[in-house]
Amino acid sequence: MSFPQPSSGGVAVVTGASSGIGEALAEVLAERGYPLLLVARRRDLLDALAKRLADEHGAQVEVMTSDLAEPMDREALCTELAGRHVSILCNNAGQTSWGDLRDLDPERERQQVELNVVSLHALTLAVLPGMLERGEGVIEFTGSIAGVQPMPGSATYSATKAFVNSFGESLHQELKGTGVSCTVVAPGPVRTGILDAADIGGIAGDGGDFVWLTARRVAEETFAAMERGDRILVPGIFAKLNALSGRYLPKKLMLPLTQQIGRHVVSRGRSGH
Repeated sequence: MSFPQPSSGGVAVVTGASSGIGEALAEVLAERGYPLLLVARRRDLLDALAKRLADEHGAQVEVMTSDLAEPMDREALCTELAGRHVSILCNNAGQTSWGDLRDLDPERERQQVELNVVSLHALTLAVLPGMLERGEGVIEFTGSIAGVQPMPGSATYSATKAFVNSFGESLHQELKGTGVSCTVVAPGPVRTGILDAADIGGIAGDGGDFVWLTARRVAEETFAAMERGDRILVPGIFAKLNALSGRYLPKKLMLPLTQQIGRHVVSRGRSGH
C-alpha cells in the first residue's frame, strides 16, 4: 500500500466532523498538512472548526453541510466526492440510541440505519473507483466494539456497527495489492457529544480513564493505523477486553449481561447520577 501524502491535488474527507472523533480526526489531518473537506449537519460548528484549523495549522479547509441520513443530501455528497480526488475518506458520522426497541422512536431508529450504514456504504462506493484508478487511497470506518457483541438495549446501534465492522474488514482484504486500503476503528466508550444526543450523557466518565478514551487519542491512533494499513484497530485495553469477550464468550451468557448493562446505562445516563 502507498499511503497518500498531503498534496494540493487530493483532499481528506471527514464526515461527522463538527464534534467528537470527527473533529479530532480533522485536527490530526490538518496538523499533518492535508487539505480537508469537512462534512456535518451544522454549518456554524463547521465554520468555527475550519477557521481554527486554518489559523492554528495553516490548513486548507472546505466545509459542506449535509444530513447524511437524508437521501437527497447523501446523493449530493456522493456526486461531489465521485468527481473529486479523495485521498482519504474518514467515514465517521454516526449516532446511537439506548432503550428497548419497542420504546424508541421508529423514525429515529430508521435514520440511525440510514446514517450509520447506508451513507457509509454509499460514500465508499462513490470514492472507491477513483482511488483504484489512481492506485492510492485510504478509507476509514468508525465502527465500534458494539458491533462485536449484540447489545439488548441498543439493538439498532449494535446491528449497524456489526455491518460497519464486517464490511470494512471484508473490503480491507479485497483491496490487497491495489494500493488502496481500508481500516476499521472499533473503539469502546469515548468522551463525545454522541452520548448527550442519545440522552445518556450522565454515564460519561464512569470507570475513569481505564474505560473512557479521549477523542484525540482515538484520532491519533486511527491515523497511525491508517498509515500502517491495518485491517482493524481496537483502541484501549477496556475495549480490547470487551471485543474478546464478545467474540469468544457464549451468547447465552453475554446477552443477559449486556442487557443488564444497557438498562443501567439508560437509567444512570438519563438521571445523571
